Amino acid sequence: MAAAKKPIDRRVARTRAMLQDALISLIPKKGYEAITVEDICDAANVGRSTFYAHYTSKDDLKRSGLEHLRKALVARQKEALAIPGAAKDQSFGFSLTMFEHARDHIDHYRALVGSRGGALALGTIRQILSDLVRDELAETGKKDFPDAIPRELVVQYVVGAYMAVLTWWLDGGAKLPPDRIDTMFRRLATDGITRSYP
Repeated sequence: MAAAKKPIDRRVARTRAMLQDALISLIPKKGYEAITVEDICDAANVGRSTFYAHYTSKDDLKRSGLEHLRKALVARQKEALAIPGAAKDQSFGFSLTMFEHARDHIDHYRALVGSRGGALALGTIRQILSDLVRDELAETGKKDFPDAIPRELVVQYVVGAYMAVLTWWLDGGAKLPPDRIDTMFRRLATDGITRSYP
C-alpha cells in the first residue's frame, strides 16, 4: 500500500512563501542573474541552511514558484473539458487563465526578459502547456489526425503558437484585454488561418 502524501506543514509553507516572495521582490531590483542565494536569504530573513533545506538553487526556487500556476491551469482545463458543448468551445481551457496570469505579472516578465531566469520560466511554462495540450488531446480522444500528423507535432505546433502570441502580446505591453487575446488565439488555433481570414 502506497503511503498517502502528507500535507505540507504550515511552517514549511510559510518559509517557502517567504523565499518565493523574496526572489520575486529582488528580480526587478537586481535582475535575475545578479541575485544570489545570500540575497534571497537576507530578503526572506532566513539562513542559508533553511534555504537549502527547501531548494537546491535559485533556479530550483524559480521553477517551484510556477507550481501554483500549473495547478491553476490544470484546474481550469478540467473545468473547461467538463462543460458540455462543442469541442471547439472547450479547447485550450488553460489559455485565458494563462493570459490573465501573464498580464498580472507583466513587470516580473519584463524584469526576466533576456535573462537565464526568463529562459528558465518560459521553458517551464512551455513544458506545463505541452503537458496540458497533450492531456487534452488524450482526454478528447484525438489520437489520429488527418494525413497522419503525429500528435506530438500538434502539441508542439499549438504550444509554439501560444508562446509566440503570449510573447508578442506581453512585448507590446498587453494592451488588448486577456479575454480578447484569448479569443483570437483560440480562433486561430481551432479554426485555422484560412477560416479566420476569409
